[in-house]
Amino acid sequence: MKQPPENPVRVLIVEDDTQIRRFVSTALETEGMEVHEASTGRQGLTDVGRLKPDLLILDLGLPDMDGVDLVRQLREKNAVPVIVLSARSLEASKIATLDAGADDYLTKPFSVGELLARVRAATRRARGLTGGERREFTLGELSVDLAKHRVSHAGKEVHLTPIEYRLLEALVHNAGRVMTHQQLLREVWGAQHTEDNHYLRIYMAQLRHKLERDPARPRFLLTETGVGYRLADPD
Repeated sequence: MKQPPENPVRVLIVEDDTQIRRFVSTALETEGMEVHEASTGRQGLTDVGRLKPDLLILDLGLPDMDGVDLVRQLREKNAVPVIVLSARSLEASKIATLDAGADDYLTKPFSVGELLARVRAATRRARGLTGGERREFTLGELSVDLAKHRVSHAGKEVHLTPIEYRLLEALVHNAGRVMTHQQLLREVWGAQHTEDNHYLRIYMAQLRHKLERDPARPRFLLTETGVGYRLADPD
């Protein structure tokens, strides 16, 4: 018989649809996680303070408030990772939610496998940050030494320009998390360049040519169409 983990991941699900809430809850409990549920935004905000979860899974269409507003309120004083599950598939909605402070966004319907992969990535990233900032990052053939600013691919050191390195570094610090175009432009080029998407396309293409075996079919530097980019998370 499988023994439950000593320190299970604590997840709070804020979702007003009972069937979806139970579906997600069952999937997470099967993985040994401790799951709590809330059906309204106000209850969710209260439970975040009371339960101190490791992860919040949030629906945007709540009966008492918009989920994006909940994320904004939460981010004023709490850094708990937030994965949004929503039927809103428009790119503008995804961008607004991620810019408000959500860590990831899954569009309904979604598979259990994809949900669990995103949950593992978010909780691993959060626990890694509480244990100290990651100084080395390895993903398949890609290796990044953040302390020495060195990057290697398949065992060979790769020379990156300062901007290429800053772009890769931003993605490494958020591995597994979708970063919007605006977030990356602000972090790498500054607040005055948040509309200069062509900068991002050019430098992402350069990074892929240096770090991917097949730049046309990237395995590490992934595109979230119309939203931004994501560095695959090591699993």
